[in-house]
Amino acid sequence: MNYSDAIDFLFNRLPVFQRIGPAAYKDNLDNTVLLDNLYGNPHKKFKTIHVAGTNGKGSVSHMIAAALQAAGYRTGLYTSPHLKDFRERIRVNGEMITEEEVSEWVEDFIINNELWNIEPSFFELTVAMAFDYFAKEAVDVAVIEAGLGGRLDSTNIIQPELCVITNIGMDHTDLLGNTLELIAGEKAGIIKDGVPVVIGSTLPETRHVFEETAAIKLAPLFFADREYSVVYGTTDLNGNQLLRVDKNGKRYFDALTLDLKGIYQWLNIPTVLKSVDLLREMQWKISDEQLFYALANVRKITGLTGRWQILGYNPLQVCDTAHNAEGMKEVVAQIRQTPHDKLHFVLGLVKDKNHKKLIQLLPADAEYYFTKADIPRA
Repeated sequence: MNYSDAIDFLFNRLPVFQRIGPAAYKDNLDNTVLLDNLYGNPHKKFKTIHVAGTNGKGSVSHMIAAALQAAGYRTGLYTSPHLKDFRERIRVNGEMITEEEVSEWVEDFIINNELWNIEPSFFELTVAMAFDYFAKEAVDVAVIEAGLGGRLDSTNIIQPELCVITNIGMDHTDLLGNTLELIAGEKAGIIKDGVPVVIGSTLPETRHVFEETAAIKLAPLFFADREYSVVYGTTDLNGNQLLRVDKNGKRYFDALTLDLKGIYQWLNIPTVLKSVDLLREMQWKISDEQLFYALANVRKITGLTGRWQILGYNPLQVCDTAHNAEGMKEVVAQIRQTPHDKLHFVLGLVKDKNHKKLIQLLPADAEYYFTKADIPRA
């Protein structure tokens, strides 16, 4: 089997949420457990950090992975969705899984699979592939981003060193619930017995959900934005952000360098810093110098794309993966702070989003180009 055949199988023979939406969503972990057993429970062969949340979980996952990698740990990184190449989802030390590895894994699954009758989804199968690959690659640790929700997400079979929930917003309400409390309850499903959990953004509507779940699980609970805050930012000659960070109300870092563009990353920095604090308490060796290097080189270390990514200049061309109201608000705020004469906006949406609400957030003084992806969900 060649790579194109493998990709064709994954995308056209399996239910894919990014293509067809809720019809691909499974409301239990049964298939994931069966697949994991088939491959010898690979998730038990390496340590993990689990990251969930409505927005920011991809950026936070990449930043934590960059810190671990800079500290010398062989680091796996599982994220979703990909932007251009399926292999973006599965990385070891920043390097994508090879086309050969994907092809061989899919071919082996097709030939030897004992579980055809369970009809696995695309996400269930790619999680199994990632965990099996990380075990074969003998990673020290893998940062695992939840795909949707948390409680019933296929990634939620792991027993992590640390749980991270970036924030809670109104997204996927048809599957996760139509209130912030209900959505928080689904995200809180990743909290495990006795495992520390970091909450990135504190909301009055959701704080009690995390406190109650953590109390039941005897899980130490930390609200990152109650300890860390980014109070000021500027840019250096290379366009990197230079951030003034306070800890417990006192100046902590005068010029923390972050190569990720976008002021919305200010919301993610407290989450990352608190997560690193807790990892250090668990004897993960990450020095300040290694952390500084990691945050200044996230894109180089992990290959992160699509977050206020500058594609070109003259004219300035930027792309961003914002896909819900909270994310769009941050992108629009960034646009307003970016000098421009004429704004051209290329926008594509999927049908399960609140289109009216999203469009109401957009700048009125722009020329719009609406696009539609060639998928049923568009």
